[in-house]
Amino acid sequence: MTRNLNIAVASGAVVCLDQITKAWAVAALDDQIIDLVWTLRLRLVHNTGFAFSTGSGLGPVLAIVAIVIVGVLWSSRRRVQGFWATVALGGIIGGALGNLADRVFRGAAWGRGAVVDFIDLQWWPIFNVADASITVGLVIVLFHLYRSDRRRARAAREASG
Repeated sequence: MTRNLNIAVASGAVVCLDQITKAWAVAALDDQIIDLVWTLRLRLVHNTGFAFSTGSGLGPVLAIVAIVIVGVLWSSRRRVQGFWATVALGGIIGGALGNLADRVFRGAAWGRGAVVDFIDLQWWPIFNVADASITVGLVIVLFHLYRSDRRRARAAREASG
């Protein structure tokens, strides 16, 4: 039960933070760019596609794919062990739900909404909190699965002697 709670809390936190920052970005960055430090700036863009703005116009298909991915991730939660890995999985799910919410609620028709992106490094595609959460969560989960597989392989070698 703790695993499910960790995933749910992390997912909810990411969705909330993502939607709050996107609402701020839409209100504050509509007509300006804010330079922060080095190449980091805040600049509002609307993405109707997916990664790197490819697939523009595929909103309804992307919304369905996001729903399927969230379902697959939730059903695979038993494979992830440990606090940080479960929180990372929750972050991935929350990020997918945050971007899905944009597609569903920020358009004239279901799935036709654009994802709000606003974090601009100027040398990487513009992204948002949901995208960052998905990326960081994936790295953590993959690292965790790699370490778990290495431990199992080591234990198998030691057992076979």
